[in-house]
Order: sequence, then C-alpha cells, then structure tokens
Amino acid sequence: MDIVNEVLQKAAREAEKFKPITVEKHLEVEFDVGNLLAFDTNELDTRKLRSATNDYLRDLTRDNTQLLLNKVWELPTKRVDEAIVAELPKPSYLIPRSLPVPKPKEPTKWERFAKEKGIVKNKKAKLLWDETLKKWIPRYGYKRAAAEEQKDWLIELPGNADPMEDQFAKKKKIKDEKVAKNELQRMRNIAKARKIKIPRVGMLSTDRPSTKDLHKAATVAKVSTASVGKFQQSLPKEKPARDVKSLMPVAPAAKRKKPNLTPQQERKSNIDIIDKILNKKPKIDLEAAVNREMHYQDSERSEEKKSQKPKAGRGGKKRSAGAGGGKKGKGKFGGGGGGKPGKASGKPAGKPAGKVRAHGGAGKKGGGGRKRR
Repeated sequence: MDIVNEVLQKAAREAEKFKPITVEKHLEVEFDVGNLLAFDTNELDTRKLRSATNDYLRDLTRDNTQLLLNKVWELPTKRVDEAIVAELPKPSYLIPRSLPVPKPKEPTKWERFAKEKGIVKNKKAKLLWDETLKKWIPRYGYKRAAAEEQKDWLIELPGNADPMEDQFAKKKKIKDEKVAKNELQRMRNIAKARKIKIPRVGMLSTDRPSTKDLHKAATVAKVSTASVGKFQQSLPKEKPARDVKSLMPVAPAAKRKKPNLTPQQERKSNIDIIDKILNKKPKIDLEAAVNREMHYQDSERSEEKKSQKPKAGRGGKKRSAGAGGGKKGKGKFGGGGGGKPGKASGKPAGKPAGKVRAHGGAGKKGGGGRKRR
C-alpha cells in the first residue's frame, strides 16, 4: 500500500505542473481560425499586472493559445504522410501583405507531357550494376565517365566507315552535339515559361535555302544591331518584313521597377542616404600631394639659384668686352668703354711674353689692357 500511495502522490505532483485544457473567461474570446487569430476583450487584472508582469502575461497568453488550439482540434482532419493535418476554413479578416501572393509556377513542356501520358517520376538508385565491368558504378558523375572509358577502350569499325577516321573523336563530337541540343531545348523551355519572345529562325542550312528563309535571315541580321535596325539602309527593291518584332534575336529589356519596401526599410534607406551626404569625407591622394609638394620645393630652389649673383674666381675666363659694352677696339685685345675705342695693349704678336689678361676700362678713350706675366 505504501508503494501505491507513493506512486499516486508522484503522479499528482506531476499533474500539477500541467494546466487543464479548459479555460474559463468572463467574456467569450473571438476567433479567426483561418488566420489562427484570437481576440481577447476581457479586462486586464491591474494588481497582477503590477506585481508579476511577466508571469501574468505568460499565463494569459497560454490560456488564449489553449482556446485557439481547442478550436483547431474541432476542425475536420486528415492524414498526410503519417501526419494529422487540420483543414482551416476561409479566413474572415483580410490581412494586408507587403508583397503580392506568388503565382503558381507554370509547368514545363515535359511536365505537361508527363501529365498527359500519366508518367510518374520515380526515385532512381544512385548506383547501377554494369555487366561488362562486373561492378557497381554511379549513375552520374566523373566515376561514371571513367567507367564508360574503360568499357569503350575498343570501338568496332563500321563497314562503310573510313579506316583512317578517329572513331573516338567522332563519338565525342556526337555526344557534344546532343548536349548542346538538350541545352538549347532547356533554354527554350525557360523562355517559353517566362513568356520571352525568341527568334523563330536559327542557323540556315547551306544546301538550298528558299527565298522565304533568306528573307527571314536578312531581317534577323538587320534587327540584330544596337538600334534594332533603325539606322540600317534597305536594298533598292527590298520588301519590309511583316513580323520584325517576332524575329528580334533578343527581347527588349523590361523597365526597372522600384522594389516594394516596407516603411521600416524605406526609412532606413533614407537615413543611410542622409548620413552618407552629411558625413562625406574628401578623398586624399597621398601620392599626388607628395609629388605636388616636391615640385613646389624644386621650383623654389631653382628660383633661389637664379636670383643669386655668380662669385668671381681667381682664374676666370678671358673677357674681351668692357663693362660699358662699347665698340670693339683696335689691336689684339680691345676694351669696350663708354667712349671711343681704345688701343690694344700688350706685347706684339711676334713676341709673346706669357699670359695676357685684358681688363676693360671705363675711361674716355677706352680701357687699356694690362699685361700679366
């Protein structure tokens, strides 16, 4: 009996932790089960709200959620993938959306064909048993390509084939053409699903194209410019194409639409723009600033050198002109003075007596030379 009492007491203590599913309210709570909403119009208990705010609000939320779940369990249910799902009714309140409801994706050409023929997609195994190699190989990937190379290490030459033709390169070319064809078909399906106009003509055969094919090819070539054929000249007797728009190689670019922003996102974007304008700092090019300063210093140094007077040395060069800059005098060394030309000074040309240095004078008759030995 003691063991039974202990078990009952323990079960009672565990039951106290969980509250009952029945909740009593003074006023009935309004429900919108389609939107999973509950409206509680009862007054709040101010005493409990002041003394224990968090506990009171948590208990109130729990009670309203329990009432909403009770309403959900009253709805008809069904089992989907080992889960019980309730069918929600049509919502009574229209809740606004920031973005429009996404449209259902349009099925591709293969999906429509599979639906018409009743083809059901089954999950395939990742590995396949190869009877030639006697081992499991993956269905896709580089290991599958390596296995195919092991199998096709020898290719039988057909009877009417050229014996010098590379059959491996031929097989690779055929495979590349199939891949390109599948990729082209895939792009066409995407363009068709997005309702993008594509040209109705492709590569013309070089055998014997008809006049209609040539006319279409010429029209496509004309509208393939940046101006869509606006500035292209026509031939003398060329007839205008009836469906130029349908033959355009690229669909015209759609106009850009402004994104649908919420008020919070728009406010944040405006604040960022204002901060960027007000807190804009000038960009400093250090290299350009250093080069400019070096150029300025070099120019100052050159100006200082030009302004300084040259110092006279002991062994200067021979000067034949006087300070006055007068006319040239007679003789070997003439001094230019402010007056008449002076006579030459020094030894005759036949008897040199060492070095001779001429100094121009500033006298009336010109500066006479002074010999120096």
